[in-house]
Amino acid sequence: MKQIILISLSFLCLNTKAQQIKISDGNWKGTLMIWRENKIMDSVPTELTIKTIIKDSVWQWKTEYISTTMPVTKDYSLRVVDKQKGTYVTDEGDGIELMNYTFGNKMYSNFETSGILLTSSYEWIGNDIIFEIASGKKIESNNINTEVANFMVKNLQKVIFKKIN
Repeated sequence: MKQIILISLSFLCLNTKAQQIKISDGNWKGTLMIWRENKIMDSVPTELTIKTIIKDSVWQWKTEYISTTMPVTKDYSLRVVDKQKGTYVTDEGDGIELMNYTFGNKMYSNFETSGILLTSSYEWIGNDIIFEIASGKKIESNNINTEVANFMVKNLQKVIFKKIN
């Protein structure tokens, strides 16, 4: 198991020379697709606004879910923790901060809330930004090796943001 992890980490290190994330101001639009257990359950028009607060270190990170029944606005900030290491923090307010880690053109965050593991990512491809968040609970298993825990991926949300300005 340790060999697989080391090989995976080595592969990631080799591929970090690819395009790096470039956070720039602008507005993006897309449709958030919501899956549950491999079935599309819903879709929601979604807008992302990124605006510099402090040059090269803090940005407004505002996501608006344009739903007629349940509109939601998440107005957060993203700030650099260590640019060399590729670490950022998303500040949701009220003392909630989520760590983000970049590899090449992708930024990841893993966190747990109420027993649910969530993995989110943003991927920069040209002028587009792909956002995904997958979630699920820990699976109770009969693994003899207690060093390994499995988590289901029951839900997925994905949007391909297209830059509009």
